[in-house]
Amino acid sequence: MINFVTKFDNKSNNLGFFVPEEQLTLKSSKVDQNIKDKVNKLLKTIDKNKDRKKIHSFDIGDNQKLFIIIIKKNLINFQLNNLGGSFRKLVSSNKNLKKISFLLSDNLKNEKISNEEAISEFLYGYTLKNYSFEKYKTKKKSNSSVIINICVDRTEKFNKAFQTLSFIKEGVFLTRDLISEPPNILNPKNYVKEILKLTKLGLKVEILNEKDLKKLGMNSLLGVGQGSASETFLVIIKWNGRKKKDKPIAFVGKGVCFDTGGISLKPAKFMEEMKYDMGGSAVVVGLMKTLALRKAKVNAVGVVGLVENMPGANAQRPGDIVKSYSGKTIEVLNTDAEGRLVLADALSYTEKKFQPKFIIDLATLTGAIIMALGQEYAGLFSNNDKLCKQLFNIGNSINEKVWRLPLHENYDKLMNSKYADVQNINYSGGAGSITAAQFLQRFIQNKTPWVHLDIAGMAFSKKASNINTGGATGFGVRLLNDLIKNFYE
Repeated sequence: MINFVTKFDNKSNNLGFFVPEEQLTLKSSKVDQNIKDKVNKLLKTIDKNKDRKKIHSFDIGDNQKLFIIIIKKNLINFQLNNLGGSFRKLVSSNKNLKKISFLLSDNLKNEKISNEEAISEFLYGYTLKNYSFEKYKTKKKSNSSVIINICVDRTEKFNKAFQTLSFIKEGVFLTRDLISEPPNILNPKNYVKEILKLTKLGLKVEILNEKDLKKLGMNSLLGVGQGSASETFLVIIKWNGRKKKDKPIAFVGKGVCFDTGGISLKPAKFMEEMKYDMGGSAVVVGLMKTLALRKAKVNAVGVVGLVENMPGANAQRPGDIVKSYSGKTIEVLNTDAEGRLVLADALSYTEKKFQPKFIIDLATLTGAIIMALGQEYAGLFSNNDKLCKQLFNIGNSINEKVWRLPLHENYDKLMNSKYADVQNINYSGGAGSITAAQFLQRFIQNKTPWVHLDIAGMAFSKKASNINTGGATGFGVRLLNDLIKNFYE
């Protein structure tokens, strides 16, 4: 629990201070002189020893523990997030901590953002690192009960700044939760139930079942789920924050709840990770929750195709040809290139029905993007330079980085089919992420501004980071929220 208060508790067993790196001195009339003297003595030692650590912990007697957080004046969002996450890691290692009373030094000042924003970014990182998915553990390990009271002059400003980030955190946590669920629990039907819970926030949810999809001619999406006992769905989530006549912005997500590869079966090793193949849809759902919580002044629609790719008796075969919602025919050469088949119908439907200002789709689409960019950048493909620049700049500031890769007619030709309008893989090999994006672009018919984000390397990580304990990351929720907040509200 995090609280902003106006009175500093000098008698607390655990004290914390935010001080500027450029002036390693604690200045405040709210701190008892004996404590201030101890802190400044420690700061002099830190300065003298040229200790470059930003987080310090000391035992100062009388059962008191002291934390010093040193903040440079030019730190930006993600650096403050990382600092907060590192502090959470330290707190987690102290199992007896129950409460910490913090104070900002009077000489603390950030050149880039206000103090309330800087401290809120620190706390945002702290809360992100605090996440754990222990739903199915009989013995919980997390230590999330530490109370942090931060003494400030104007609590309303700090509460407002932190609440804004808390709304993003709620969306990130929902995304992480959805991705972390086991596939026997989060099948398409149960996924729909989770999405329906968001209606209490003011979101409107429309569900298209298999009967509806057949009527609409969404055979590209339906084909992916033919081998599964689970029903296939297309779910539309709407947030109306402006007048009805205002065109919405649209987000489309791949929701393959489990991907065996179908008849083009994947190797057994690491197949359990294919529960993460609905990561793009989870980002869309998490984003829509954030927009509703903060009552965003925008009309937005999220569209997710929910399906399971299984090698059943009725499964789609390599060589099948299906007619998509757009009317274009697709030759399915590899059933493990199924995500693009899901997105093809979802993109065409979204563009035709909502005529949005732009469409951004997200998918754990290709392993090739991990070969190209590792786990540092999401792959970005687009027909619109403006959107690309906006996403690139935001991504760098919050460490949800994107890197643009090319689209070109020579790549597009590789997706031509001998027997249909388009084939779902490039048989000649190479440029796997690019040719996948070229396939998707064929289903954006009206030159709507469009971005495809391949987040295969970013949706989850086996390694812990400063703001994540490992597993689902929630990458993309803040990136898209900040895009909306900065440019489209």
